[in-house]
Amino acid sequence: MTADPITPVLTKRWLSPQSWRLSTYEDLEGYSALRKALKGSPEQLVQLVKDSGLRGRGGAGFPAGVKWSFMPPNEDKPHYLVINADEGEPGTCKDIPLMMADPHSLIEGCVIAAYAMRSHHCFIYVRGEALHPIRRLNAAVREAQAAGYLGADILGSGFDLELTVHAGAGAYICGEETALLDSLEGRRGQPRLKPPFPAAAGLYAAPTTVNNVETIASVPYIVNGGADWFRQMGREKSPGPKIFSISGHVERPGQYEAPLGTTLRELLELCGGMKDGIPLKFWTPGGSSTPLFTAEHLDVPLDFEGAAEAGSMLGTTAVQIFNETVSVPWAVMKWTQFYEHESCGKCTPCREGTYWLAQILERMVDGHGTEEDIDTLLDVCDNIFGRSFCALGDGAVSPITSGIKYFRDEFLALCESNKRELVGAQA
Repeated sequence: MTADPITPVLTKRWLSPQSWRLSTYEDLEGYSALRKALKGSPEQLVQLVKDSGLRGRGGAGFPAGVKWSFMPPNEDKPHYLVINADEGEPGTCKDIPLMMADPHSLIEGCVIAAYAMRSHHCFIYVRGEALHPIRRLNAAVREAQAAGYLGADILGSGFDLELTVHAGAGAYICGEETALLDSLEGRRGQPRLKPPFPAAAGLYAAPTTVNNVETIASVPYIVNGGADWFRQMGREKSPGPKIFSISGHVERPGQYEAPLGTTLRELLELCGGMKDGIPLKFWTPGGSSTPLFTAEHLDVPLDFEGAAEAGSMLGTTAVQIFNETVSVPWAVMKWTQFYEHESCGKCTPCREGTYWLAQILERMVDGHGTEEDIDTLLDVCDNIFGRSFCALGDGAVSPITSGIKYFRDEFLALCESNKRELVGAQA
């Protein structure tokens, strides 16, 4: 297998007729990687994924092979593989199209990963509102079982795997891996205290690995192409292809596969540029929980290191584009209302902090803000960041702190209009 920087890898089957069917998948190299993987040992597969440099595509970017290696080698307890298909980050829409267009690539990746980690039960936790992908995944699981790719003695290898598709209850917090595990066990989705980490005591207190859909769907390509082939794409510390979800004020919003390290300037070319030619004002590199970027950041390489060096995070590569017609305080308020609604309420900084942030922003956007409100917002953000139980709190403050950093004048303008109203009333 060879690849140049724009050869589709993860999305190569998406436009094939009935791409979700097993017959189409098998015609296009489907399950060839599984046959190859089952001839090797679990240790060889873990090493291959380590060598490839594949990093978690769910936002954190943790090396997948290292995460797999945390699973204990013995089988005193059952080992579980859990796929995080909750996808609740505003602007993120890569996993649902992948499950819709190419569910068998995820299933094949699950079987290979489960074999590598000596797991005999895999769960795919799908966001509850995503009914169509759930049905399509279930149909694909039935096809795979009938063809001998799932179940007992897969392809005569002696390896057994049961795969369960689970519909979540539609809570953003269940994208956090330990809250997902609680939800999967039938409890309220709330994050757990770590340690113990899932690799030691995860689902049903047994060793568990939680991976994102796109991470696992990348595995069959690595098995077929090899670690060196995978490293030809992307950058040294962030290799491989990535699906960028581009939404907002662009001519052709959608999913665009490109190597990690691609810049927004290049992505805008792919999607036809800014809608109606209205200039770019601000954008998110990885969904609303990543700090904002501005037009000055058009040439930031969008990989884990590049985004961090420029003051944000790659996140889930949910690239939301806003032109000059959008008010930054208004956009920040809408995101904050989302985080207030989705806070699970377990910890005080997030539960109370998001409530007060939303109250202050709503008042400011209504034109009743004061200059002190800006300091109060930053003070509340400071009391949430790094102090909440999980990363939801950190994500909730990112749009506010970065919005004030780059567009303080817009927040001040809301305060000045309030001053003028007060002066007019006193006169």
